[in-house]
Amino acid sequence: MPTRKNRQIGKFLKLLLLLILIGVVLKILLLVITYAPVAYQLAFDKKISLKKVADERINVLLLGIGGGNHDGPNLTDTIIFTSIDPKNKKITMITLPRDLWIQDLNSKINKAYSDGQENGKGLVLAKAAVGKVLGQKIDYGFRIDFNGFTKAVDMMGGLDVTVERAFDDYAYPLSGKEDDLCGYEEIAIASFSAQIATGSATDADIFPCRFEHLHFDKGLLHMNGETALKYVRSRHALGPEGSDFARSKRQEKVISAFKEKVFSAGTLLNPLKLVSLFDTFQSSIDTDIKKDEYDDFVKLANKMRGAITKNYVIDTGDEEADRPALLYNPPLTPDRFGGAWVLIPKKGESNYSEIQNYVKCLVENSGCLATPTPISKK
Repeated sequence: MPTRKNRQIGKFLKLLLLLILIGVVLKILLLVITYAPVAYQLAFDKKISLKKVADERINVLLLGIGGGNHDGPNLTDTIIFTSIDPKNKKITMITLPRDLWIQDLNSKINKAYSDGQENGKGLVLAKAAVGKVLGQKIDYGFRIDFNGFTKAVDMMGGLDVTVERAFDDYAYPLSGKEDDLCGYEEIAIASFSAQIATGSATDADIFPCRFEHLHFDKGLLHMNGETALKYVRSRHALGPEGSDFARSKRQEKVISAFKEKVFSAGTLLNPLKLVSLFDTFQSSIDTDIKKDEYDDFVKLANKMRGAITKNYVIDTGDEEADRPALLYNPPLTPDRFGGAWVLIPKKGESNYSEIQNYVKCLVENSGCLATPTPISKK
């Protein structure tokens, strides 16, 4: 039977172990607070102090670029306007096509960030261009290159994405192979270029070594970073998946899957994982979000868990899907738009009024249809 002295020793040892445990926990917290102030803010400060527009919505422009060795590394493949409504727990995501012509820039909208970045003002110019088209104030801009995206997806353990329909893309560009001659002599390239210019052949027909064949089966697919990247970047799929609308839907699916993974309790309640995720993104992003606002965005994301998310696309429309035709493809002529294939508003080259009314209706009410407008050939 334990003596009184032994019981006292036992109590003392328990107290000592408790103090050691508390000391270890405090040391860990000190390290986390020192190297991850975001985690500290998440734990002890629940206020959200982001700049707000009049109706308390927060508008963010999301841009995705190829980066690295991709052709046109600063051209934005992905352009998504996102309006966050904390009061009504609603998120509205509107995708713009990269081929939308902007007269003020004398180029497509996907070149706005690239042009502005020559003076370190990529986000400024991109936000101005998109804001003018949509008639919306854009509070923040966030650009990521796809190298950071693939690393982040892998760090999160991959994504589960439901592929709505199977598709093949025989012309997915291989990074680093953009200038590969595929065994041809330089002298033959001129004739090939003429074939491509006239549309009698494509790059993939003439230079197959620059491309790979992608195939996706219908159904739930667990994707690593590289597979997810190919899924969202594919632009030459056969059939319906080759449209810009289908590509936008794939992008939204992956973004939603990534959002759910990041905003899960396993991530939000793990300060070290949050810091690792930030470190992964840091070298691959350009944003005007201030460092002291990072924690506010994470808290906002946590608050918006379970919010209703609506996805829309500004494009040439689809009657069956009740998607209004707000843009059209004007005749291809060498004296207009640099001879490029572009999209312009139905009301006229720089008349964005119909688009702006539609977007306002989506952001404020959702489920709106634009009034059909006759196509202007001016």
